[in-house]
Amino acid sequence: MTFFFPLIRNLFTPKTSRYYTSATVLDSPFNLLHFLQLSATHESLQLTKQAHARVFFLGFTQNPFLASKLLASYAFFGCLTESRTVFHSVKDKSIYLWNSMINGYLKNYSYIEAFDLFCKMVHFSAKPDDFTLATVSKVAGEIRDLKVGKLVHCQSIKTGFVLDIVVSNSLISMYGKCGEFESMKKVFDEMCERNVGSWNALISGYANSGDRRLGKDLWEVVKNMQIDGMKLDGFTISSLLPLSGSEGTWGCDYGRELHCYVLKNELDSGSGSDVHLGCCLIDMYSRSSKVLMGRNVFDRMRFRNVYAWTAIINGYVDNGDFDEALVLFQEMLLSDGIEPNKVSLLSVLPACSSYAGLMGGKQIHGYAIRKELSHDVALCNALIDMYSKCGSLNCARQVFENGSFCKDAISWSSMISGYGLYGKGEEAIRLYDQMLLLGNKPDMITVVGVLSACGRSGLVNEGLSLYNSITNEYGMKPTVEICSCIVDMLGRSGRLDQALDFIKTMPVEPGPSVWGAFVSASVMHGNLEMQDLAHRFLIQLEPENPSNYVSLSNLHASSKRWDAVAGLRKMMKERGLRKAPGCSWISIYGKTHCFYVADKAHPHSTLIYEILDELIFIMKGTVYPIDFEELTQITSY
Repeated sequence: MTFFFPLIRNLFTPKTSRYYTSATVLDSPFNLLHFLQLSATHESLQLTKQAHARVFFLGFTQNPFLASKLLASYAFFGCLTESRTVFHSVKDKSIYLWNSMINGYLKNYSYIEAFDLFCKMVHFSAKPDDFTLATVSKVAGEIRDLKVGKLVHCQSIKTGFVLDIVVSNSLISMYGKCGEFESMKKVFDEMCERNVGSWNALISGYANSGDRRLGKDLWEVVKNMQIDGMKLDGFTISSLLPLSGSEGTWGCDYGRELHCYVLKNELDSGSGSDVHLGCCLIDMYSRSSKVLMGRNVFDRMRFRNVYAWTAIINGYVDNGDFDEALVLFQEMLLSDGIEPNKVSLLSVLPACSSYAGLMGGKQIHGYAIRKELSHDVALCNALIDMYSKCGSLNCARQVFENGSFCKDAISWSSMISGYGLYGKGEEAIRLYDQMLLLGNKPDMITVVGVLSACGRSGLVNEGLSLYNSITNEYGMKPTVEICSCIVDMLGRSGRLDQALDFIKTMPVEPGPSVWGAFVSASVMHGNLEMQDLAHRFLIQLEPENPSNYVSLSNLHASSKRWDAVAGLRKMMKERGLRKAPGCSWISIYGKTHCFYVADKAHPHSTLIYEILDELIFIMKGTVYPIDFEELTQITSY
């Protein structure tokens, strides 16, 4: 913090004033402990190092309380090397010192080191207390090591600490994360005394199980918690909200009930809980396609950090409102002055891809480089995808070939798919072969990318050879997506009969994507019989998709089969189906303009249609081109 710098520079000088502290004041262990607490409060690693120097200078290195606090302070800043130095410098290690080091490893996600230190602790005959067992139980849960968790449970029973609420809560959480729900419930039922944390640990275990069958049991647990006199807190609600929404175990109505409970009990009054619960509510509404309700939650939040902004931006991206997502991203930077993190950048990049916002994507890339985030593999993969979809394959290739990040399967798939988008089949195959030579096994996305590239480049034999190799050499089972690529590849090359034979013998049930590819190929080559066949299968598979009826109706209309056209339109009317109008968009000076079929809503639609008419005449070669200066004046509105 900048306002603290005068204190840092003059902290240990003899001078005394209302701003500077005399060095003699800090000569006692108690004052040094208080000073270390200040360093954590102000998040200043420099203050921690100065306090460490003072502790060393005054000969307090063996003080157990100072050593524990100093060790924990270094761990808070992620400086585990310094924490270990402090730990090993103390000859007579107290239980508090052991606990501080183990907890430091836990908070820095060094789970293996935390358990190894616990084993050394037991080896040196240091008796673990309730805090030790609770911490190591958390470690076991994080690494999903049931064997270690049971070892901690046994130790808790032997020492009697299993009766401690915190230890039991930690064991419940551990068993839940390891998927041992019977053991989790057993520990809960055997507790002599329970608090809100006990119920939350049980609810969290069931909620994170991913088993939809536990949904009803979980709701019963919530009811029993209230019957037992316990009120749901912020943690309870945040555990339940992911189960609500269109993709959750419960519907959106449960989520709205939970939201009402939050407002009624003022659980969003505190700054920390306000942000966490707000993010969970925004996510729940976004997954239910109710992003505007999520926006209302966001606008009502008293305190908004980078996580809240990321949640609402991601909500708009997931619901297809990319323009608003980009506006919010700019607002986050300019209005609130909040720096985006890696997740924020990952959330907004798809918006650039969808709107072909190459300039915005480049700005995000530049920001990532300045903040030293360009080595992150997930972010690099997203950049490759963005550049590919924005038409800048050279930039995508530069990111891919950058040696600052370790490529994973998604990296290769993203670059291969980029080549596939633009029909660069030979480059895609060359990159695919290079991936195999380096020992990387292909996955479904990689195969779809390279097969798409083959199909768009007319490399049918190469594509079929690749398809045979993934099934015979790598033992991959063809998916509907892979089979769709084969049908598309054969259909584009005019081998419609061979494509139909493949559909009949393919190892999986043909879905809409397979028949959709066959329809496109039939239209491309003008085969009306094949079109009619494919459309009928599409209507059977997707009876609620109006596009299938409209396409088949147009096919009948081209053959002047007006009775069939009338029958299809009647069927659409009876089922309440209506095709959404086609939409295109263009971004000019940072603003996105959308246009629908026969759309005249744009304020300059008259001028736009005049330009369009002129361009049509130019393409037909019937008139001279429009004056360039006049065109510039019109398009600059």
